[in-house]
Amino acid sequence: MPAAPIPVKLLEKPEPPGSNECCGSGSCCPCVWDYYREQLALWQQQQKQQSGTKTATE
Repeated sequence: MPAAPIPVKLLEKPEPPGSNECCGSGSCCPCVWDYYREQLALWQQQQKQQSGTKTATE
């Protein structure tokens, strides 16, 4: 009997920071934009994996 697939929690597409969330000084580490870009990259990677999985199993 084949193993059941492990469910994957789908990430929601991150929202860019609001205009009042970044101070613009460039001295924050990490900046809210750094966090946003990291989360967006993870979301994009997951989207590519999901589209590849659907194509492979269809």
